[in-house]
Amino acid sequence: MSSIELRVLEGNRQRLDGGAMFGNVPKALWSRWIPPDDLNRIELACRCLLARIGGRNFLFETGIGNFFDPALRDRYGVLEPGNRLLAQLDGAGMSPEDIDVVVLSHLHFDHAGGMLSGYEEGPARLVFPRAEVWVGARQWERATSPHLRDRVSFLPALHELLEASERLVLVDEATPPPDPVIGFTFSDGHTPGMMLSHIALQDTELVFAGDLVPGAAWVHLPVTMGYDRFPERLIDEKRHLEERLAAQGGHLFFTHDPRISCAQVCYNAQKKKFEPRETRLEALM
Repeated sequence: MSSIELRVLEGNRQRLDGGAMFGNVPKALWSRWIPPDDLNRIELACRCLLARIGGRNFLFETGIGNFFDPALRDRYGVLEPGNRLLAQLDGAGMSPEDIDVVVLSHLHFDHAGGMLSGYEEGPARLVFPRAEVWVGARQWERATSPHLRDRVSFLPALHELLEASERLVLVDEATPPPDPVIGFTFSDGHTPGMMLSHIALQDTELVFAGDLVPGAAWVHLPVTMGYDRFPERLIDEKRHLEERLAAQGGHLFFTHDPRISCAQVCYNAQKKKFEPRETRLEALM
C-alpha cells in the first residue's frame, strides 16, 4: 500500500438558506442542528482534503474560492476575503504548483470555484498550473449541457479553461485510478455523474462523498437538500453507501459541515438509523 498523509484544508465559508439546505425537514428540527441567522441562512464549510499518496499531492476539491464579483459574493454569502484554501495551503508549506492531481466530485461552484483566480485579479485563470483535474465524465456532460434548473450552479469559464489546459481527465467506471489506494464510484441523486472518492487506509476506508452526504446531519437517510436533483435516488444511494461503511467501520469526509470534518458511520439498531461518530482525521493514519 502507498504511504498516505491526510490533511484538512478549509476553503472560504458561505451562508446559504437553511430551508434549501435541508429540503423538506421542518425548520423547527433543522435549526437545532445548525442555527440560522436573521436571514434564515446557515453557515457552511467548503472543505477540502489534501492527501499525499505515494509521493504525489492530491487535492480533493477546491471549495468556492473568490472568483465571484462583490454582488454575487453577497448573494451567495461568501464570508472571507481572498482565497482561504490557498492561504491554508501556504500554511502547510505548499504552493499551488505543488499539487499534482485535483479531484472534483462535481462542478458546482461551491466545490470547484477554487480552481479559478480571484475576481480582483482580472481575467480568470486556473490556480493550479500543473495539476491534472479528474472529473466524472457524466458530470462533465451535465455541466457543459446543464438543465435550466441547475445551470446557475456551473461555471462556463472554468469548463473552457479546463478543456484548453489539456490536463482534464474525464473519469468513468473503466478509468484506471490515479493510485491503487484510490477508487471511484458515481452518484446521480444530487447531480448526474457526481464522483465519490474512496481512499483505502490501513484499517479503514475514507469516502469523500461530496454532496451525497455533505455533513453530519445528512447522514440520517431521509435528510436531503432542496438542491438535489433526484432526492429519492439520493436516499437509495446514501443507504447503499452507509450500510457498507457501517458494516466495515468506514468513515465519511464532510465538505459542508460547519464543525465536523470526518466521522465514522454507525448504525443505531435501537433507533433504526445511521449516525455519525466524529473522528479526528489524524487518527485514521
